[in-house]
Amino acid sequence: MKRRSFFLGLTLASLASAATLQAADDHLVYVGTYTGGKSSSQGIYAYGFDSATGKLEPKGLAAETKRPSFVAIHPSKKYLYSVAELDGKQGGVASFAIDQSTGQLTAINQQPSMGSGPCHVNVDATGKVLLVANYGSGTVASYPLKEDGSIGEAVSQFEHSPASNVNEKGRQKGPHAHSFYPDPSNRWAVSCDLGCDRVFVYSLNAETAELKQNEAGSANVPPGGGVRHFAFHSNGKFGYACNELTMAVTTFAYDAEKGALTPVETVSTLPAGVANEGFSTAETVVHPSGKYVYVSNRTHNSIATFSVDEATGKLTFIEAAPSIVEIPRNFNVDPTGKWLIAAGQNSNDLVVFAIDQATGKIKPTGERHEVGSPVCVKFLSLK
Repeated sequence: MKRRSFFLGLTLASLASAATLQAADDHLVYVGTYTGGKSSSQGIYAYGFDSATGKLEPKGLAAETKRPSFVAIHPSKKYLYSVAELDGKQGGVASFAIDQSTGQLTAINQQPSMGSGPCHVNVDATGKVLLVANYGSGTVASYPLKEDGSIGEAVSQFEHSPASNVNEKGRQKGPHAHSFYPDPSNRWAVSCDLGCDRVFVYSLNAETAELKQNEAGSANVPPGGGVRHFAFHSNGKFGYACNELTMAVTTFAYDAEKGALTPVETVSTLPAGVANEGFSTAETVVHPSGKYVYVSNRTHNSIATFSVDEATGKLTFIEAAPSIVEIPRNFNVDPTGKWLIAAGQNSNDLVVFAIDQATGKIKPTGERHEVGSPVCVKFLSLK
């Protein structure tokens, strides 16, 4: 009887310990992936994350779905949206309900993406508008979001027009919308187009989900840059766009009243003396403090760190730290600003870095987890 009591007590203690560890997770991390082909991925994966220790807790497959290469989380924290980057003329966008206790996702509905090769999705600050960029067709679209998290039919669609400074060769023979973001004021949205070397600006009506082109506010990057991903500074006065083809990042001054971008400067994301030999940038992230900007360098397999001049927004190169992962397609900084998680598309893994708050430099913590073909990392705070 005593022996049974001992093991019962041990079991209860173990369960209590496990519950304590699980309770320490104050974030969920969702990972969008490529499925099919040689990839072992089956869809979107979830992890628990402890921002005090930087530890990830695998929660497994959150939703089985095809090629959810990019995901976005609703501001209510109740819903998640993903693209379905399908082959052919038409892709899709899908909505899911989030179970915060398990990380599991339940499918709600899906709509056509209004173009081919959807590669980026975003939700506005009100949670009423979904924005989608289609790489293959060079189109962007907007959708109303309903109270139950479902996606309504598209209300706006635009095809980007190449600017006069485009090389018109290779991947720049036509438009390739690569990303789409609401600005901090939620009155405008900007879309980077790799084929056009241009960041397009649209007015955004949160009540109707309608977009209108703001050609006067749009701006070019240097010819041949292949602008890819964008990040607004937290002060709303600056924006940063990585140029995939030339391994550079362009700083913009931003006028939120006019929805207008003005190029300030463009600097390399590589260390001095390193030539761009088949490398390409992928993601741009501004640190929550606004002090640093990070850009991932694919094939060079590094993450460039820059300090930000608070008066001008200009960047100063600090380092290009090894990303550990192979082909850092995407990465993100957690809301506390203490950790960075990098996704290795080719190495099939996630790696956690600690961020030095005084210098912005990153250092691997030793935390690594396997996941098939990860290409997007998103944090959801459980607080």
